[in-house]
Amino acid sequence: MSEFTFHDTANAPEGSKGILEKAEAKYGFVPNILRGLADAPAALEGYATLSGIYDKTSLSPVERQVVLLTVSFENGCSYCMAAHSGAAKMAQMDDAVLKALRDGTELPDAKLQALRSFTQAVVEKRGYADESDLKAFFDAGYSKQTVLEVVLGITLKTLSNYSNHMMEPKLDEQFKPLEWTAPKSQAAQ
Repeated sequence: MSEFTFHDTANAPEGSKGILEKAEAKYGFVPNILRGLADAPAALEGYATLSGIYDKTSLSPVERQVVLLTVSFENGCSYCMAAHSGAAKMAQMDDAVLKALRDGTELPDAKLQALRSFTQAVVEKRGYADESDLKAFFDAGYSKQTVLEVVLGITLKTLSNYSNHMMEPKLDEQFKPLEWTAPKSQAAQ
């Protein structure tokens, strides 16, 4: 695979420096996904901006992480599974829910399982969710607004998952305790 550059705040392209500096101030370090995206300032800005917009959705912090972890699982992104496992813990996601998301098993919470199932359907069907997918989602208490917010979350994670597949960032030390390997059922796909 081609070798990508992982910039820091000192050597990043001018259009990326400010975003990396904000990330360092917020997290205490610059995650490697951002360091890699810094090669393309527009991609980094797009990711940072979309992340901020996604945080404004009607989805709770836990629900947002369910979407992001589901997309990362479906796309087999080990880096994002580890990073968002940490974010899920910070959002106070129940440990059993997080374990099920990481293992690809049924969630112990019916509403969150409906969110996960809908997200999976949208990813697997490339946006062509059918009437039964929508009905199950609506029956769980979600709305047309949340349908579109799930699509927003899928868009955000697709950008980072696909970029990570090509950039192959090393897992940051901060995420190593949450390192993820795809379960055999997922790896076989």
